[in-house]
Amino acid sequence: MDCYTANWNPLGDSAFYRKYELYSMDWDLKEELRDCLVAAAPYGGPIALLRNPWRKEKAASVRPMLEIYSASGVPLVSLLWKSGPVVSMGWSAEEELLCVQEDGAVLVYGLHGDFRRHFSMGNEVLQNRVLDARIFHTELGSGVAILTGAHRFTLSANVGDLKLRRMPEVPGLQSAPSCWTTLFQERVAHILLAVGPDLYLLDHATCSVVTPPGLPPGVTSFLQMAVSFTYRHLALFTDTGYIWMGTASFTDKLCEFNCNIRAPPKQMVWCTRPRSKERAVVVAWERRLMVVGNAPESIQFVLDEDSYLVPELDGVRIFSRNTHEFLHEVPVTSEEIFKIASMAPGALLLEAQKEYEKESQKADEYLREIQELGQLTQAVQQCIEAAGHEHRPDMQKSLLRAASFGKCFLDRFPPDSFVRMCQDLRVLNAIRDYHIGIPLTYSQYKQLTIQVLLDRLVLRRLYPLAIQICEYLRLPEVQGISRILAHWACYKVQQKDVSDEDVARAINQKLGDTPGVSYSDIAARAYGCGRTELAIKLLEYEPRSGEQVPLLLKMKRSKLALSKAIESGDTDLVFTVLLHLKNELNRGDFFMTLRNQPMALSLYRQFCKHQELETLKDLYNQDDNHQELGSFHLRASYAAEERIEGRVAALQIAADAFYKAKNEFAAKATEDQMRLLRLQRRLEDELGGQFLDLSLHDTVTTLIVGGHNKRAEQLSRDFRIPDKRLWWLKLTALADLEDWEELEKFSKSKKSPIGYLPFVEICMKQHNKYEAKKYASRVGPEQKVKALLLVGDVAQAADVAIEHRSEAELSLVLSHCTGASDGATADKIQRARTQAQKK
Repeated sequence: MDCYTANWNPLGDSAFYRKYELYSMDWDLKEELRDCLVAAAPYGGPIALLRNPWRKEKAASVRPMLEIYSASGVPLVSLLWKSGPVVSMGWSAEEELLCVQEDGAVLVYGLHGDFRRHFSMGNEVLQNRVLDARIFHTELGSGVAILTGAHRFTLSANVGDLKLRRMPEVPGLQSAPSCWTTLFQERVAHILLAVGPDLYLLDHATCSVVTPPGLPPGVTSFLQMAVSFTYRHLALFTDTGYIWMGTASFTDKLCEFNCNIRAPPKQMVWCTRPRSKERAVVVAWERRLMVVGNAPESIQFVLDEDSYLVPELDGVRIFSRNTHEFLHEVPVTSEEIFKIASMAPGALLLEAQKEYEKESQKADEYLREIQELGQLTQAVQQCIEAAGHEHRPDMQKSLLRAASFGKCFLDRFPPDSFVRMCQDLRVLNAIRDYHIGIPLTYSQYKQLTIQVLLDRLVLRRLYPLAIQICEYLRLPEVQGISRILAHWACYKVQQKDVSDEDVARAINQKLGDTPGVSYSDIAARAYGCGRTELAIKLLEYEPRSGEQVPLLLKMKRSKLALSKAIESGDTDLVFTVLLHLKNELNRGDFFMTLRNQPMALSLYRQFCKHQELETLKDLYNQDDNHQELGSFHLRASYAAEERIEGRVAALQIAADAFYKAKNEFAAKATEDQMRLLRLQRRLEDELGGQFLDLSLHDTVTTLIVGGHNKRAEQLSRDFRIPDKRLWWLKLTALADLEDWEELEKFSKSKKSPIGYLPFVEICMKQHNKYEAKKYASRVGPEQKVKALLLVGDVAQAADVAIEHRSEAELSLVLSHCTGASDGATADKIQRARTQAQKK
């Protein structure tokens, strides 16, 4: 244990800080870090170096090199910078490199140097140029803050949703501030800058002067400032060598430290651990590194070469030409277990396990001591937690063996935490490997989440490792393997040295029917890379037509899209393609395409019936479909024509079409309609009233109601209305007029072809029982009973039924015997039925 704590450095009485090596850097740097623009991403992210930046002493003709390395120094890409001078660089939360140029343009590159996009920070920045820039991260995304040559600030809090904000002007600012940084408070980005002894806080509307509480006297300038990883704390380095540390809201002072060095530091960053009460700042000069906090002493390290600090969630990464180290506060559990002469439960359990391996009886003594204090569960938990904070696998195994040893003496210790820690450490050790180069700590890993880590492995094209992690952690396919395979396929289509056939076959063999994989997304990526034929081959594997068709339309393969839409049976999809084809092709080619697709033609006709009638007529003409063409003109005669002449002309065209279609019935019916229209026009001219658009029957009825019986009879003869129908029409019309006298004359004009029961029914419908009785006597024998019952003569109906000896008529009369006066009639019917049964 003494050897283990050799690199522990106390900061006061309550905290220890340790610095250990992550990697021995193997990169071949041609220049010192001081001569490069450096950008390192947090959470063990990559390092970008822009060699030979634009300096006055450098030759203007020499173009710089942009190089990207993993955190272990493994080169990822090297490319010649062909754009304008770069002022600052930084990484976004998605590990995209943002390069801010002097003209205000921000160029975005991928991890492997692939250009993604660019955006501008506005015309004002373009006109005044960029003096300085900061890339910062918030819960809203990754932001960019710009200081222009006019000493004004412009920022965007989220480059993914670019909304530029011009910050208020600082009164009397004639030169660049001595130092400045970005703050993020209450979901709003602010700018904090120092001008002489004053600090200004800029938000979207105001510029206010802020004063740090407890600032020592004599400060005339601020040389450096640093905000913590979570934006909660702020540190200020003054020209007097004092370091002030407090809250970023300037409400509280945490501590101060006099480092007795007045030279401005190269970098100053916070070094804090989540949920720790200790606050420390790391300050770096050319050859000195100092850790200061709430203690009278500081921790100092000698830097043998140029170094760069990268603030992390739980510490600081420090890399140089040869080494990459991590400086952090020793976690509480590690301190309790490994501190010299510690009697913590975890320390005793670790010793017990070591003695057990030596087959020493001291193991039992240590174990009994822990059990007597009732701290065995706590000891196991301490060992498990401490294992997570260890970087060396041998120390992880030692602590986990101790935890496993202690678990054996507990009856109900839940194994979840132990199993989960073993899984997490195995994943962490895999990604910390030199060839992978992602030195995540346990705290960073938990903050980042496994899904984001998998995304970062995919960005590095480490697909096998990502899949192994998914299988090991047994993640659902949609969240794990399927998503990774989809990313692999999107990368595969970019390999232009492989034929389309081979790429499509390889992707299908690898992916198959893996759930959650969309071949259309992969095909879209192939099309974006200019490989249209490959995209079409990939779409053949897409089972969902709704995903195939939109991309085929985008690729100008409309006819193939139409075939796919028809195969899907989705009419909405077919309509979408048809409308696209209509806009894309000329009229003749469009109609020819439809003729080759009967289903599409039928659906398009349905669409035209409601939206484009003229197009529908053209379709019928092209196909010589005279039957449908006749129906079209028939509908059009009433829908489009208001004048009688136009309507008749349209009907004549329809009749001609029906004759061509050899549908004589439809043609004759159309001609009869034309005759009726002309006759209705004459009737309106001669008699007045409204006749147009009435049916033949309604026209006859209207004439009868108007007293034009001869006209009605003539009309019925002209159109060959059957006598039965004419009598019905006249009977109904006269009854509606209640012209009973004319009705009686009409009934006696000749023998009724419909009989006289309808007369009885019509009269009773009009509640005229007197007239109904007149016709009841004229009703034939077969309907006599029904007529008598209609007029309410139940007794006489009973006599007729008895006379006819009809069981049906007897039952009908009996059903009408409901009143007390009908009792004798009912008895008579029952006697008649009995006698009939005896016979």
